[in-house]
Amino acid sequence: MASTLSLTADLAPTVRVVGDLFVAGAIAGSAFTIITCIIVMSVGSSRRPVATVHPPVTILKPLHGAEPGLYARLAAFCTQDYAGPVQLVLGVQAASDPAIKIVRELQARYPDLPIVLQVDPREHGSNRKLSNLINMLSLAQHETLVISDSDIEVGPNYLAQVVAALENPSVGAASCLYYGVADDSLSGRLAALAINIHFLPQVIAALRMRLARPCFGATIALRRGMLNRIGGFRAFRDVLADDYAIGAAVRAAGYEVPVLPLMIGHVCLDGGMRPTLVHQLRIARTIRLIEPRGYAGTIVAHPFALAVLAALTGVSGSGMLIGLALCCRFALCACVRRTFGLPPQPYWLIPIHDLLAFAIYVVSFAGTTVTWRGLRYRVADDGSMVEDTA
Repeated sequence: MASTLSLTADLAPTVRVVGDLFVAGAIAGSAFTIITCIIVMSVGSSRRPVATVHPPVTILKPLHGAEPGLYARLAAFCTQDYAGPVQLVLGVQAASDPAIKIVRELQARYPDLPIVLQVDPREHGSNRKLSNLINMLSLAQHETLVISDSDIEVGPNYLAQVVAALENPSVGAASCLYYGVADDSLSGRLAALAINIHFLPQVIAALRMRLARPCFGATIALRRGMLNRIGGFRAFRDVLADDYAIGAAVRAAGYEVPVLPLMIGHVCLDGGMRPTLVHQLRIARTIRLIEPRGYAGTIVAHPFALAVLAALTGVSGSGMLIGLALCCRFALCACVRRTFGLPPQPYWLIPIHDLLAFAIYVVSFAGTTVTWRGLRYRVADDGSMVEDTA
């Protein structure tokens, strides 16, 4: 008994120091959240590019499975308000892929639009999405290319605004911000919330402070000549963060890669809680591998979790700190919703999301393996990945 009391007494100073660190982190995080709110609110006034020419465009859409709502999302690319010729190239890697049926329906619905399908099982590297794109590129007819993921939904002016960015001769590629669109499931809502109150505002703040130079696979627009100049898709066939690597290669060639204020939707579907958390962990580890120091600094984006940890260490007044942090997080959600015209957000899920996001943040430092489409990969320091067969 005496030894237990002695051990407790010995640990007390350490616990107090740790608690004070949590308090400092929660206060700094709350202040950062308020600053982020101000930055997010200023995005609405950002100028969007306006097209003066309309070159022929090929849209490349790699597909994998018949995701719910896929037909409607693809149809939005077939009805763009764009004055130039548009070709849509869709690709799958298996003849049994159920997405093929949806593509056939799309071709029947829009017979006047060049919609071509590539079915090719060839693998060119560990990144299967890039293998799909390599196989698809041979069917692309036009010099201007727009690459977009299958889970992206866009408005009618999307293509005109994206292609307009390439009119600037200093621009080698262009990308877009995106927000989360949830279905009615708990996992889908949490995944969308992760984008809307965590990923998106952090990206906006980092861009405004010039702390990041991202490029997002949700949309990458570039010319075929630029793609060839940076080594084509083959140069990135083993890279986990292929979108970031493409942007970095374009910048290394001496060109700009703007992230446009144009907002597009990233649809978050019900994949179940475990797959959703595994997906979030992959994203977290990808960001950590890309920018380890900057990622470590994003601990300030977790004020609510830090305030809860302060309470667990017995810090007096931590209840008020929890309330402050939570109010800041609610305010950020409201700012994002108002700025981008999003539908009502599930505010009641914010505390749950924030605790899960912090847990993922901590776990992301403990390993370099990721799971992608059911396969495990080990990621090297240079961002390349190999399938983990252990």
